[in-house]
Amino acid sequence: MSSPSTHCGSNSVTNTMDQVTVLREKLQSEPEKNWLPVIQDLANFGEAGLMVLLDFLRSQRDNPATPAVGKAHQILVASGSAIALDSLEKEFPNGVMPRASDQQIDYLPLENLLAAQNFQEADVVTLQKFCELAGPVALRRKWVYFSEVNSFPIADLQTVDRLWQVYSEGKFGFSIQRELWFGVSRNWDRLWPKIGWRDGRTWTRYPGGFTWDLSAPRGHLPLTNQLRGVRMMEALMNHPAWNS
Repeated sequence: MSSPSTHCGSNSVTNTMDQVTVLREKLQSEPEKNWLPVIQDLANFGEAGLMVLLDFLRSQRDNPATPAVGKAHQILVASGSAIALDSLEKEFPNGVMPRASDQQIDYLPLENLLAAQNFQEADVVTLQKFCELAGPVALRRKWVYFSEVNSFPIADLQTVDRLWQVYSEGKFGFSIQRELWFGVSRNWDRLWPKIGWRDGRTWTRYPGGFTWDLSAPRGHLPLTNQLRGVRMMEALMNHPAWNS
């Protein structure tokens, strides 16, 4: 007969596996809108939960990336699990979502930063990628004129926007900022406090005043050339990428 301690341990393991199985089945049967909380719950079940998240990424490999995919990737990266990290390196060496670029720009470094939830450095790299899009002169000066934004390829701007959306549970991205801008009748003075860029008449100070995690207001990131005034932001909001 099993000792009481062994018996309790066995029950605990069985209970854990039962809960993981229920969560796995939810990912397979429930609509996409319900996936995020299920994925977050799986993070609480150690290696068993991580293996389900790996299987989830595999099952979504040929589908458009969603915030649920981004969240699963973030949890696996943050887990510190040798098995999970080794599987990611072998099976997803190029990230978990397509990154189209009409100028052959490599957006994998941006995806890796977002997957690691390093939103502040991802914001810096986003501006660097914009400088690459704008050309050698912008790369040397390290910022972008608003007049250069119209030349950004649609595919590239959509890629950057999608990366931010996928890895922020749908909270961040230019298209999100644009949606909020339209929601306040394109009134900048109403938008800035809504996304946390201004408090009353006081502009949020970079970088310490900004919130570099998912507790930030919707549309808070990326900043782009926030410090350079409204014309850069207006050019981004009016780019044809959002009409495609």
